[in-house]
Amino acid sequence: MTDERVLTWQVTESGGQETSWVELGQSRLSARGEALGTTPRSYRLTYELETAQDYVTTRLRVVAQGAGETRRLDLRRTADGWTVDGVPRPDLAEALDCDLGLCPLTNTMPILRHGLHEEAGRHRFLMAFVAVPELVVEPSWQTYTHLGVEPDGARVRYESGDFRSDLLVDHEGLVLDYPQLATRI
Repeated sequence: MTDERVLTWQVTESGGQETSWVELGQSRLSARGEALGTTPRSYRLTYELETAQDYVTTRLRVVAQGAGETRRLDLRRTADGWTVDGVPRPDLAEALDCDLGLCPLTNTMPILRHGLHEEAGRHRFLMAFVAVPELVVEPSWQTYTHLGVEPDGARVRYESGDFRSDLLVDHEGLVLDYPQLATRI
């Protein structure tokens, strides 16, 4: 059974907004979204995200438009590893997930895979991080820690390098509030 929903966030970090049409199934997620931002420069971004069993990313397609230019990205993960626009990326071999910059939705996959919206745990992951609006892909080590259950869902701490934020996620592991980045409206 698949649960479909539309989520919209006010994205303070980009000075914009994002809407995502999400399908949550039994250990799978797919989504298509659109974001508008004004920082660091004005852009319009669309994406399609697909995961396999255990919410493991299989594909992220992104188009970013702004100031007379269009960038495209096709990020794929198969049994043979990751490719970026068809070019193998062995530096991402350990990664199971993508992390689309300025997109609160892509925090969901590791949270759901490890049940961090429901129970204690701390996990460190390598992510295929996609900078926005440049669409450059880099490896990024990130840590997620369950901080506790709350009436609206749970708190999960996100850490990457010197950055840290305590996310509020709903009962299904989808971001409600990402301090310093976005709030669901």
